[in-house]
Amino acid sequence: MLKRSELLNSQGKTNQRVQCNMGGAGMWSYRLFWKLFLSYFAISFSSAGLFFWLASQEQDAHVLNMLRDRVKNVAAVLRETTRADMVAGNVEHWQPVLERLSHETDLRLSLISVDGHVWADSHRSPAELDNHKDRPEFIDAMQLGIGESSRTSNSVHQGMQYVALRVEGSNGPVGVVRVSMPLTGVQAQIQAIQRIFYSIGPTLAVVVLVLTYFVVARIIGPVAVLTKAVQAIETGDFECQVTIEQEDEFGALGLAFNRMNRELKSRIDQLRKNGERLATVLGSMAEGVIAVDDRQRILFANDAARNMLGMPAQNLSGRPVWEVVRNRTFGRAVDEAFEEADPVKHEFEFAPTHRMLAIHAKPLPGDPRPGVVLVLHDVTELRRLERLRQEFVANVSHELKTPLSSIKAYTETLLNGALQDSTHNVLFLKRIEEQSERLHTLILDMLHLSHIETGREVFEIVPVSVTEVAHACISGHLGQAENKHIELILEPPLVPLQVRADEEGMRTILDNLVNNAIKYTPEHGKVSVRWYSEADVVHLEVSDTGIGIAPQDQARVFERFYRVDKARSRELGGTGLGLSIVKHLTHSFGGSVSVDSEVGQGAVFTVTLPRVDPTAPHSTALHSTEEMES
Repeated sequence: MLKRSELLNSQGKTNQRVQCNMGGAGMWSYRLFWKLFLSYFAISFSSAGLFFWLASQEQDAHVLNMLRDRVKNVAAVLRETTRADMVAGNVEHWQPVLERLSHETDLRLSLISVDGHVWADSHRSPAELDNHKDRPEFIDAMQLGIGESSRTSNSVHQGMQYVALRVEGSNGPVGVVRVSMPLTGVQAQIQAIQRIFYSIGPTLAVVVLVLTYFVVARIIGPVAVLTKAVQAIETGDFECQVTIEQEDEFGALGLAFNRMNRELKSRIDQLRKNGERLATVLGSMAEGVIAVDDRQRILFANDAARNMLGMPAQNLSGRPVWEVVRNRTFGRAVDEAFEEADPVKHEFEFAPTHRMLAIHAKPLPGDPRPGVVLVLHDVTELRRLERLRQEFVANVSHELKTPLSSIKAYTETLLNGALQDSTHNVLFLKRIEEQSERLHTLILDMLHLSHIETGREVFEIVPVSVTEVAHACISGHLGQAENKHIELILEPPLVPLQVRADEEGMRTILDNLVNNAIKYTPEHGKVSVRWYSEADVVHLEVSDTGIGIAPQDQARVFERFYRVDKARSRELGGTGLGLSIVKHLTHSFGGSVSVDSEVGQGAVFTVTLPRVDPTAPHSTALHSTEEMES
């Protein structure tokens, strides 16, 4: 049995907690209280009422028996007193005697002959009375020696209790003595006793009511306190502590409940912390994570999954996953995960977000399976890089194959006899030299581009004068332009401008742009180079009046080996890497490049680079491509 001191000590540790106590008034609202209270009260009151009824009946019987015994005793005395006179037939003098005795005893006394004739009666004259041989008590007395009956008297017209005794003579019965008592007196005594019981009844009812209330309250009180505490926990309030001031099982239950509450709060806090950590981890993942239950309703989806599948940021929990993500492959993966024991893997293109996604679906342990966890990987960039790699390998193979095939063909021709042909041998050797030079240029461009992309190219970032680089570039391409009768135009701004870049890289950018412009501009065309500042950047434009670029090709002209007109490009000796080198160098210097063109109207390539403030102090720094991009 738990002690009150133990209860107080356990509660004292949580003085700051809310006490979930409940006064007596609060129990009236509990249906269990009324069920127990009314049941206990009905049982207790019914038991008490039954007890008093049985006691009343027993008391009534006792009173009747006492009165009956009194009448019998009087009848026995009267029989012995009158026996001699009744045997002798000398009974006339008993009439006044019986009247006097009746006045003293409140009893009616009668002497009756064997033929039913009344010899003497204390209440009436014998001449006025009927023959009594048909009276029940007379008949029983003559036959059995004693007779009793309760009936209404024909002569006095009231209820009477009769006792008759047979009087024996030497030659047989000589008569009957009869004693009767009015029942009104008996009923008055019984009613008096019943009034006593009835007066005790209300007091007993109140006592039973109070006792029942205290008994039920002692049971319902702890139940009500525990119910209130459980309801508080249901709403998330774990600070509620119960106090049950009873040294019984309810007190032990209260202590156990408080311990359970503290342990439950501790574990829920730990689960909440773990959930927050897990949500943080899942939220920071690049992979999308979706958890669904056994009815394919969403339990959780992190930000990456929402972005990949274009899902709304709110109102996801509880919604069917097939309603939010409308994709056949995705839905098939979820269905298969519920059926298969091993993880399910699929890859599909999700059209709404234009992403290529790989899905890995694994069922949660349990039978039946309680749910499935879906992990999504965005493989769009990976597939794009694989496609670019495949195209790069194919393009490199094709680009190397063409000059090598030409060199091999011309060499075989020379070895087979053309070497002695003075008319063609020099021409073949020039063709071999041209293809070798083209192969050499292609390999150098590939190495240059590889160094830039891998970060192994080191740049000296300094203020570079755009005017000087532009003049040097134009001077280097004058011969090429004059051969095609193309006019090179230089349009410098009024104020000299400088950009932050590597000088050699800047020359490479401009040389490639001007070289492309001259190659793809027909004879008697124009190629212009202009630059101007805007805010903190410098725009360098190279425009031409050449064949132009179709809109569908403009987004891909900066890819490696991409050519708008492949036959014309190879004829002009291009490697297909010039614009790709321009793009990577520009990005390495913190700039950008774009093209604006119409077919047949020429093209304008614009390079944007950071402008150098002439008033600010300058410094020189060495940076690799990787450092510049970061």
